[in-house]
Amino acid sequence: MGWKGYIAKKVAITALTLFILITINFFLFRILPGDPARLLFKNPKASKEALAYIRERFGIDKPLWVQYLIYIRETLVGNFGWSFVYNEPVMNVIARRLPNTLLLIGSAAVVSTVIGIILGAIAGWKKGTKTDFVIFGFSVITTWLPSFWVGIILLLIFGWWLRMFPLGGITTPAVSYPSVFSYWADVLWHMTLPMVNLLFWYLGEYVLLMRSSMLDVLAEDYIVTARAKGLKERVILINHAMRNALLPVVTLTTINLGFVVAGAIQTEIVFSWPGLGRLMYDSLVMRDYPLLQGTFLILAICVIAANFFADLIYGYLDPRIRVRGEE
Repeated sequence: MGWKGYIAKKVAITALTLFILITINFFLFRILPGDPARLLFKNPKASKEALAYIRERFGIDKPLWVQYLIYIRETLVGNFGWSFVYNEPVMNVIARRLPNTLLLIGSAAVVSTVIGIILGAIAGWKKGTKTDFVIFGFSVITTWLPSFWVGIILLLIFGWWLRMFPLGGITTPAVSYPSVFSYWADVLWHMTLPMVNLLFWYLGEYVLLMRSSMLDVLAEDYIVTARAKGLKERVILINHAMRNALLPVVTLTTINLGFVVAGAIQTEIVFSWPGLGRLMYDSLVMRDYPLLQGTFLILAICVIAANFFADLIYGYLDPRIRVRGEE
């Protein structure tokens, strides 16, 4: 089948997954309790005429199968509907929140990847030493700690007791900034605690995976040969061991790119960070079905796309994957 056949197979699987996802996304939020038309009115005694107008205005008065066909058509053209609460297109609301999520989670992902690779390589290289014990133990602890619990502890210590960082938000309310530098300084100040929280979440898995990969690589014959040639330990570590140990980490990094958006939900809720995670929570509470569907679909597409590119990169780097895929 070859490389082109491998890509075609992955594209077909991804397309089928997206179709199933879109279908589930439609029906999933239709089974939620509550009447969205009635929730739009503060007065519980809203007239039947008013409720009927709202249902007609947003198309929820049509049969379910008609709504499904309309949803499929509109989704394929990039129209995710009209928000019940914000009274504007769903994509406009998402577009305002998406940069905040990309800034926070993207920064945490990059920093944790670099630090995790370095610490994992050192732990694998120093296996059995105190350095390995400390790095390995710290990574295991951070991997098992719930991110929302760590976030609450960070807020309690550094936000409430020490007053070093704000308790939430992305900027200080009612403040005028004399320059763009002061604005970004304020954003980074607000971003510090949620970013540290995400570093705890991401870092452990990178360290553990890199350490395990390093141990496998260090047992290979070419490492023994390099040492027999008299190469310096630093050269062996960087040029031989780390390069070959990075393959699993590359795969994990690519997959985690999908969670650059999806992984923000708990952190954004705890720190009141105005991103997609917080938006999904708010839309769920307010029963804003179109906005909830659109946000969920964006998050899911990011994960599916990341897995697709991870398969392509891994298949390119390791031809054995393509061979197994053709069998």
